[in-house]
Amino acid sequence: MICRVRVLLVEDDEPIAESLRRGLGRYGFEVDWVRTGADALAAAPAELVLLDLGLPDTDGLDVCRELRARGDVPIIVISARADEVDKVVGLEIGADDYVSKPFGVREVIARMRAVLRRSKTVQAAAPTADSYAGGRLVIDRRARRVHLDGAEISLAPKEFDLLAFLAEEPGAALTREQIMEAVWDSNWFGPTKTLDVHIGALRRKLGDAVTVETVRGVGFRLVTS
Repeated sequence: MICRVRVLLVEDDEPIAESLRRGLGRYGFEVDWVRTGADALAAAPAELVLLDLGLPDTDGLDVCRELRARGDVPIIVISARADEVDKVVGLEIGADDYVSKPFGVREVIARMRAVLRRSKTVQAAAPTADSYAGGRLVIDRRARRVHLDGAEISLAPKEFDLLAFLAEEPGAALTREQIMEAVWDSNWFGPTKTLDVHIGALRRKLGDAVTVETVRGVGFRLVTS
């Protein structure tokens, strides 16, 4: 299922913060946004921290150091400082990853998921499974293989990515935009005809064992039997 993880976003640039809030929200993350280091240190505990270094009241590296001293919450630095020294220092004082601006929401989410998979905090709170089993369908994400009624079915790479994403939250209606960002590109613009083509291919290959329902005016949802 999509992680219901509480994220503390520490970012003083409002357009960047709003973009991240919207993007993360579409994937089920709950985002608390603060603008300063002081507010970050006073915020309620989170399961992951996205931390900008260029804060108005203090250096983000000091905030990172203090958060790490308090516990093992995963920390991903997001910063315009692309210098190797800043990256090394950030990682050495406790950051789990470092993303340089500008970045795409999809890249940030991919890095978040990678960090969360390694985190004991999220394994306890909202595990990201390497496999999915629903009714007659089994998806092995690690091996990128799909079995239906015990028999393996062959899917094209994007067909597999699409099915695996829909299976993250079976029964939930996922928007076209959300699917396109996750499976194709976070900067996708224009018609989504390619999504309909891949949905049609999945329906043919999965038959009546798995239903990819159309949610009119929204997108699609996966229903297994």
